[in-house]
Amino acid sequence: MPEAAGSDQIEDAVFAETGEWARVIGRLKDEVGETAYRSWLRSMRLDRVDGGEGVIAVPTRFLRNWVATHYADRLLALWRTENERMRRLTIIVEPRIAALAQAKEAEVAEPAPAVLAEPAGVPDIADDRANLSAPLDPRFTFENFIVGKPNELAHAAARRVAEACVSPVHTVPFNPLFLYGGVGLGKTHLMHAIAWHVRTQAPGRKVIYLSAEKFMYQFIRALRFRSTMDFKDQFRSVDLLMIDDVQFISGKESTQEEFFHTFNALVDQNRQIVISADKSPSDLAGLEERMRSRLGWGLVADIHPTTYELRLGILQSKAEQSRLRLPQKVLEFLAHKIVSNVRELEGALNRIIAQMQLVGREITLEGAQDLLHDLLRANERRVTIDEIQKRVAEHFNIKLAEMTSSRRARVVARPRQVAMYLAKQLTSRSLPEIGRKFGGRDHTTVIHAVKKIEELIETDSTLAEDVELLRRMLQS
Repeated sequence: MPEAAGSDQIEDAVFAETGEWARVIGRLKDEVGETAYRSWLRSMRLDRVDGGEGVIAVPTRFLRNWVATHYADRLLALWRTENERMRRLTIIVEPRIAALAQAKEAEVAEPAPAVLAEPAGVPDIADDRANLSAPLDPRFTFENFIVGKPNELAHAAARRVAEACVSPVHTVPFNPLFLYGGVGLGKTHLMHAIAWHVRTQAPGRKVIYLSAEKFMYQFIRALRFRSTMDFKDQFRSVDLLMIDDVQFISGKESTQEEFFHTFNALVDQNRQIVISADKSPSDLAGLEERMRSRLGWGLVADIHPTTYELRLGILQSKAEQSRLRLPQKVLEFLAHKIVSNVRELEGALNRIIAQMQLVGREITLEGAQDLLHDLLRANERRVTIDEIQKRVAEHFNIKLAEMTSSRRARVVARPRQVAMYLAKQLTSRSLPEIGRKFGGRDHTTVIHAVKKIEELIETDSTLAEDVELLRRMLQS
């Protein structure tokens, strides 16, 4: 339709629907049923008939593609039974025509029977567009994210995605980016950081960030109020879609089906997808095989449990932001004792900061222990020396009895030293107690073993990886 056409001409073209077209659309409605008609066909309008070509207008590109794929052939066949000169059907996107048609319908339509009316006061899903994306935490930016060995790959990948999303070329480096790890390790922080970067550097890009639970809620709401077309158009027209905690849709077949099609539509359009979960795609129970396969298409980045160095770095950064002087010994104590996740670590620090600000008293190591006694008790290591000995023996392929034997061969002595080191790190047992559990050895032997392993970790990368792997297995 020419751009210069006036609104009167457009309105005349839209509403010059012949009895022929009304009969065609009525027969198609009878065939597909009321639900399908309301979801996909109700917004179609006759734009014009030009010779043997019928031109139909729909409001969105997505709807045009859907109608062309699923209904165009049947629509043309029905039309030819009414008018044998019809040879071709063209579907165009024309939001103005659709808007005029809807306005005209609203003016002339008779009130619907009460039994068919939608509940009063319930907005259409399109009206909820502004609230679709979850709010972003202003603290969760790349600048506030502390990078360490456990999260460096995930951080680098998130940075790359964020930069690609704002570049004029808008290339997609890997799709999707799948972040996974335990609770409180930084998945949500990285997703918020990506969204903040895109929204500040490229405000025109459409970004949606929400939890898998809210995605399911929006889908169910669209089904209930027959707004599936709006739902599909909303989610399939974004530049960046981020779904947090995707494990929530495990076992929910209808939601998985819709997410699967949304995923494919965005990938086909070269739009970026970022997803997080508590497990890798292959370990997510309750997901269809095709869904797990799609989730593993791009880059899967694991965020490992924090190390002591990373926890200390996070605490130091947060302490600097608070502009309070906290004793280094207190920060080191927290980094050693609270190993579960970063959220609990920050919660402990916030409690100390509140104590200093509200009471106006300097915090000491003893004061921190007293203030955080409940949190520290919950984080007490429950690993036993017996478990450590068994796991280390299995890892280094030696007999369990060698842990308490008097053999000094290196193939036995080194694993035994590793086990002593881990016993010191992961249990609250004293040095003499640890020595007794290793065949009645003296506490000085345990001290020597701990120091030896600490030195080797700095120079022997293979041993360092072995020790870190054993630590994770024992703490999991």
